[in-house]
Amino acid sequence: MTELGAVFRPQLPPERLRALARLADETGLDELWLWEDCFREGGISTAAAALAWTERVRVGVGLLPVPLRNVAVTAMEAASLHRMFPGRAILGVGHGVQDWMGQVGARVESPVTLLREHLLALRALLSGERITTEGRYVMLDDVALDWPPQAPVEVLAGATGPRTLRLSGEAADGTILTAATPPEGVRRARQLVDEGRKSADRTDPHRIVVYLLTATGPDAPARLRAELTAEGLASVPDLGVAGDAATVAAAVRRLGEAGADSVILQPTADEPDPEGFLRFTAREVRPLVP
Repeated sequence: MTELGAVFRPQLPPERLRALARLADETGLDELWLWEDCFREGGISTAAAALAWTERVRVGVGLLPVPLRNVAVTAMEAASLHRMFPGRAILGVGHGVQDWMGQVGARVESPVTLLREHLLALRALLSGERITTEGRYVMLDDVALDWPPQAPVEVLAGATGPRTLRLSGEAADGTILTAATPPEGVRRARQLVDEGRKSADRTDPHRIVVYLLTATGPDAPARLRAELTAEGLASVPDLGVAGDAATVAAAVRRLGEAGADSVILQPTADEPDPEGFLRFTAREVRPLVP
């Protein structure tokens, strides 16, 4: 079964989140995803609020930029969410947008090295281990969480390039792919992730999450085309979807057949009716996706 979710985009003011999170919960949406985009909204604060306002929907953060975060802080915040809301928090980490990292003085010379060190330390801490490590970027001296999660939890990594995709397979429990990933890109990402898993002798499950840029309504094709053009992606074939529930569900199924476990519908930045988009996802598209 392909999990289906939707994004609360940080172009919306944070005070809109409460109503939309509750609507996601009430309509039976599988997952609601949030972004920690500079310089809009914090990932952990919005996730905690969304989880507290809801009862059943899973809340994902995709993703937390590791250059902004000491791994011990990431672990403490993640563990707190997992203990307060068991089984409902999904956290991903990644490089972050390098221009944004440069704006705040956090850009590093080797983003892949930093992500590797962060992932390894974060997964160890969340597993209840006490660790000492002195890496290029991550340094911990006899650190353990007093309140680690009470059950195993996933740590996902955002990835686009081949090196990071292989690293995700090696050192993460799942991979988040951007909306710039068509079905063929999902297949290729799965292959690269599997190469990383093989190199680390990993046989545990590895979830692939992919965003799907989606527009519906009478002006849907124009809004989708405008956003793809603005992002420099207009020439990429089979990217994004515009249309009714059947059309969107068919695009979700193609991503699922390519290897995605979760497909998260990403509205355009100028979506005129965010509440309507959530209802459309949960009530019209979800029944058409096996």
